Amino acid sequence: MNNKKIVGVYYTSLKDGTPSYRASITYCGRHIALGSFDNDKDAGNAYKDASKILNNPKYDISSYDKKMTLPFDKYVSLVNYRDKGMYISNPIYLEKKYFLYYLSPDLALKFDIDDLFYYSSHKIMKRGSHLFVADYGSQLSVLQRYGIKSYAVLGRDYRFANNDPTDLRYENIIILNRYHGVRQFAEKGFIRYKAVIHVKSNYVIGKYNSEAEAAIAYNKAADMLIKQGIDKNYELNYIEELTASQYADIYMKTKISPKISTITG
Repeated sequence: MNNKKIVGVYYTSLKDGTPSYRASITYCGRHIALGSFDNDKDAGNAYKDASKILNNPKYDISSYDKKMTLPFDKYVSLVNYRDKGMYISNPIYLEKKYFLYYLSPDLALKFDIDDLFYYSSHKIMKRGSHLFVADYGSQLSVLQRYGIKSYAVLGRDYRFANNDPTDLRYENIIILNRYHGVRQFAEKGFIRYKAVIHVKSNYVIGKYNSEAEAAIAYNKAADMLIKQGIDKNYELNYIEELTASQYADIYMKTKISPKISTITG
């Protein structure tokens, strides 16, 4: 350990006795933790990085240098605090009507300002193309907040109005199919809905004029297959805009392919 005290660096130790060096800085009356480091030199460099960012407006998000000791997430937080006067611990940069959530220097997601409270306290993680947050002890897909199911396919079940998958503002997300086993398609200039269910392969249940009818047809086919001994845990559709009696009426009237009745376990 360096005996000379370094500005912004505080020595501590972990529970197992391992030395740790914490860096922090005070700006506009706010004390900001910059992170813990293995040695006082790195902690001191993080403090110097933070000081440069907060006191020089030439440093913007694009100025981030991977050689910096300061983590990128913290870099974004400091630039936002300096420019916008609001400190957010997650890597968020505020714009007038939306905000950018930076996953890396080269990748930022755009959200409506209405989502700021949620993403200020929920960190987005990325695994492959999958974006998720830890919420109440489980992993929740970012797309689930828009009603997009985990099995949904881009281009088939949902699409982006401006073709930009990083633009997650509500107006940019168009949901084509909200329900299990339902596919939207065009027929003679009209939008119709096909219900499909999977056993060992896909079976077409039928084609319908409304999304709700196709969703109920899927439920009816799933009920029939289970009664016929198909050992599969089908997740049924819930159509919230229908009352119980309306649902039952459509269920009874909806016709499904006779092939479904021939499938057995």
